[in-house]
Amino acid sequence: MDGEQLTEQETALYDRQIRVWGADAQRRLSKAHVLVGGIQGTIAELCKNIVLAGVRSVTLVDDRPVTEEALNANFLIPPDEMDYAGRSTAEVCCDSLKDFNPMVCVTVEKGDLSTRGTDFYEKFDVVIVSRCSLNAKKTINQKCRKLSKRVAFYSVDCRDSCGEIFADLQNHSCTQKKVDETVECHLQYPSFEEAISIPWKSLPKRVSKLYFTMRVIEKFEEIEGRNPGEISLADLPSVLKLRKELCEAQSFGESQIPDLLLERLLSGRMEFPPVCAIIGGILGQYHNHVEFDLTDESDSQEVIKAISCKGEPLKNFFYFDAMDGKGIIEDISTPNPSS
Repeated sequence: MDGEQLTEQETALYDRQIRVWGADAQRRLSKAHVLVGGIQGTIAELCKNIVLAGVRSVTLVDDRPVTEEALNANFLIPPDEMDYAGRSTAEVCCDSLKDFNPMVCVTVEKGDLSTRGTDFYEKFDVVIVSRCSLNAKKTINQKCRKLSKRVAFYSVDCRDSCGEIFADLQNHSCTQKKVDETVECHLQYPSFEEAISIPWKSLPKRVSKLYFTMRVIEKFEEIEGRNPGEISLADLPSVLKLRKELCEAQSFGESQIPDLLLERLLSGRMEFPPVCAIIGGILGQYHNHVEFDLTDESDSQEVIKAISCKGEPLKNFFYFDAMDGKGIIEDISTPNPSS
């Protein structure tokens, strides 16, 4: 699998998807190393998809013990407590993922990703973190950017029936089919810290309300020293106070961050499995399954696009809300010049 050509075994196993995205894309996938931190229900879906697609390796990091609550959305955890008692989430999910595709190397790393040195990330092509703190997202993203090679970075956050994906592919070139020709696209991405630092009043007026709501909640968690998911509806008064302060500092209308939306995201501590499946599919849908298209703007398989350089990837935020069933891409890269 280290060679430039696909082996006979790989060609036979991945025949159907090679016919969809080509042998060159499959070769890139077969050499790609993916790091995943925080294995929630959405990440379980993603890991299944990219393992089936045939990446070279997937490294899992999640030292948390398995809880009954995690069984709600993470299908990689067996229902029998005897199968996971005393083991970390990463260890249990690793065993399950190995059964999906024996040609993919699935391993476990321990520890806090945000404290790892920059060199640790050198061996990966894609880094994906889920449900991690504001500071951890900034730190890990910056470490990926300091490397001489391009490492794609994604953060994923699902709360109640809503989901957010952030993508930083740095300087990304890809090919895209348009009518009867294939054109090359060049995209420049900001880091997570750069993107969320853009003044709210400088953004287009129709940016998803979920974008601003997520920023308020993650800022509250940072101020309070809480981990994602450690907040509840009891925190609403304090969150509303913070919203007011942030909006005043940004000269931004509070109506863009509705009370009801904040209430939903605060009260929905458990993941919503259908939303996990959708966000996991957007990140890395496996082509031997039914492909779906939520919007005219976005196809699925984002991680696969980043690795294969085939198809234009999303730039740079994606939002889904099960209440209206809409998937929205928001390009939050530079201030709106007309503002």
